[in-house]
Amino acid sequence: MAYLVGERHQAQLFPASVEDYIRSEDPVRAYDAFVDQLDFKDLDIIYDEDQIGPPEYDPKAMVKLLVYGYSYGERSSRKLERATRHNLSFIWLTGGLKPDHKTIARFRRDHRGGLKNILKQCARLCLKLGLIEGNTLFVDGSKIRANASSKHNWTKKRCDEVLAQTDCQIEALLAECEATDLAEEEQESLVQMQEELKDKEALKAKVQQILKELKETNQTSLNTTDPDSRPMKGRQGSHNSYNLQNTVDDQHGLIVSTDVVTDANDQNQFSSQVNQANDTLQKTCETACGDAGYANTDDSKIIDDQQIKVVIPSQKQASSSPGKPFDKDSFKYDPQRDCYICPEGHLLTYRSTNRRENQRHYRAARPALCRACPHFGVCTKAAQGRSIIRLVNEQLKEKLEKQYLQPDSQAIYKRRKEKVELPFGHLKRNLKVVAFLLRGVAGVRAEGSLLSTSFNMARVTTLLGVSGFIEKIKQAQKDGQMALSTA
Repeated sequence: MAYLVGERHQAQLFPASVEDYIRSEDPVRAYDAFVDQLDFKDLDIIYDEDQIGPPEYDPKAMVKLLVYGYSYGERSSRKLERATRHNLSFIWLTGGLKPDHKTIARFRRDHRGGLKNILKQCARLCLKLGLIEGNTLFVDGSKIRANASSKHNWTKKRCDEVLAQTDCQIEALLAECEATDLAEEEQESLVQMQEELKDKEALKAKVQQILKELKETNQTSLNTTDPDSRPMKGRQGSHNSYNLQNTVDDQHGLIVSTDVVTDANDQNQFSSQVNQANDTLQKTCETACGDAGYANTDDSKIIDDQQIKVVIPSQKQASSSPGKPFDKDSFKYDPQRDCYICPEGHLLTYRSTNRRENQRHYRAARPALCRACPHFGVCTKAAQGRSIIRLVNEQLKEKLEKQYLQPDSQAIYKRRKEKVELPFGHLKRNLKVVAFLLRGVAGVRAEGSLLSTSFNMARVTTLLGVSGFIEKIKQAQKDGQMALSTA
């Protein structure tokens, strides 16, 4: 059987321009058109062709390189450097520029604030193109590892143990140095011990500084590699991570806004994420939806007060386990007398309010009746009788629970998973994002924006096609110029 065999030394006539290698429907053209329409002044990235000094790489070309690279899983500065030399689409995109990995890494690090705002401009462009509706928003979070090892986590207990151990080692080294001096042994061993002593003293000073930071920041743990990261539990165990929050539009599942937070859970994130999305959309959405992890009545109140319909199940509604006998639902609240009535007809009266937790505490008015009740031991075992906690905003909680059970709310919640889980699946499975590359909140927020923009771009080119997307951008720019001239 014959084989097709290549010949490296065969003379060939290549096209005169790299432009001829990139077909009109190549996705790279969509990324080129997208970055060209970005407002670099809004990104706070200086773009001045008349600036003085030695020439630097075109900021537009560098942003194109990062956005396109992140979209295809090429996030490492060394891989991006290699791509500008060997990958035709990267060569075409940058116009033949070949920045080294240090230049790429420095540009990404120095413009973290500007790169964080790329997603906002991407979402507003999609809004102009009719790809984002902004009526129903879904919020979800996912933990992504930080560029820091958990071995570098320091707690007060670990600091105390290391300090005690180091003090013992320093005392032993000092005693050994004194013995060496007395014995007048060779200088080399003494020099070596003095160097070890310096190392131990440096370690002691470092641990003391960590202990001081833990006390000042009131944290339980501090990572010396990335102090902003926090230990978080995920499906693959506990690692130093960040919590990536995405707010997604219902129409085509495009990401409206993204944020990276250091909170291990989502309980206090719902209102801030919805408000960030509304700020990007420059309007207020009609419905905001999240899973039970966002169930926090005080936080949901901020969104409910804006006349936005909140669709979030309570922890009890999300739980599949049956309710316990004599749980809170078995007791009837009397708003006139501000008390609870137990199934046996006994009263639980108001006792105190926990202002920090926004909770009101109720307890049996006559503990002796509780102890004499046939259900004592099942309902409660407390000698002071049964107690119940009622939220200050309990009425709002009941309203949200009823609101969640409405048929239209159930239809919205059913769409939540397919809309908001897709971006995380794309990032983690397709782009192989297992950890952030940059360190610190500012750095990971810039990466989060690039990653979310890469998802939006992949989705937009699927919906419109490359040429369709470019034509819509040109039309939007034309309409915008016409509107500006009319104004």
